[in-house]
Amino acid sequence: MRTLLLLCALSAPAMAGEIWVTNEKDDTVSVIDTQTLEVIQTYDTGERPRGITFSKDYSRLYICASDSDAVQVMDPNTGEILHDLPSGEDPEQFVLHPDDRHLYIANEDDAITTVVDTQTRKVVAQIDVGVEPEGMAVSPDGKIAITTSETTNMAHWIDTETHALFANTLVDSRPRHAEFVKDGTQLWVSSEIGGTITVFDVADQSEVAKISFEVQGVHPDRVQPVGFEFTSGDTHAFVALGPSNHVAVVNAESFEVEDYILVGRRVWHMAFNEDRSQLFTTNGVSGDVTVIDVARREPIKSIKVGRFPWGAALRP
Repeated sequence: MRTLLLLCALSAPAMAGEIWVTNEKDDTVSVIDTQTLEVIQTYDTGERPRGITFSKDYSRLYICASDSDAVQVMDPNTGEILHDLPSGEDPEQFVLHPDDRHLYIANEDDAITTVVDTQTRKVVAQIDVGVEPEGMAVSPDGKIAITTSETTNMAHWIDTETHALFANTLVDSRPRHAEFVKDGTQLWVSSEIGGTITVFDVADQSEVAKISFEVQGVHPDRVQPVGFEFTSGDTHAFVALGPSNHVAVVNAESFEVEDYILVGRRVWHMAFNEDRSQLFTTNGVSGDVTVIDVARREPIKSIKVGRFPWGAALRP
């Protein structure tokens, strides 16, 4: 009997994961099956959905409905919008604290970062930051939150216990996205118009490196880094380069660009599948998602989604 059960387990197909994609011009989210590489569901959202993230147990999906001035909470099993959270005006991006309870939300129109308790559905704090905040990140230990301001060209460092700024660091023009490496020792910030990524030492907020990009046959003005994701072990970063229609592969130790991968038009953000063997990029202008084979660094499929796909998140 035990042998039979083992054989059945070995022969059973692996559970398919999902990539959830916000379509900001359609007011929908598309759900992609990571095994079949097909859209299996589309759900309605509020107006102009952008940022997207799951709770730790994947039972709740949080969506920045920017033009609805709300963060929406969806049941991903049914697609039902359960309720809205107070978010401040024009929420662009957000990040969920490691406590799985507090959302840190960038409010572009108000130049603030709003902290919302997802359990009580109340605003805990509103923190003044620079003009046009967008990017959000939180350190792995939960002690530091980051907001990037597109017009002030800064990364703002927030103490999550006191909700006070303790540092402001300059980056190049129009910072869009921020990420900590897994051990929390470095912060990376992309600058869309500056065409760079700035790497900071978290211990003292000093600049460690600045990464530039040069895509053959593409005018430098069109090389605009936005979203990026790290591979397992933080050995490499895959960087979306906007209207250049390429993703860069950066060695995270030497900070050298090793490769460029052609994807769809106006690549914004991305998400890995469960084992990080594939990367899914959202391509706004072409209205599709490019699937990249991470090991070969090659695109393997284009998946049509809604109009102007923007954010992406994995549900295993």
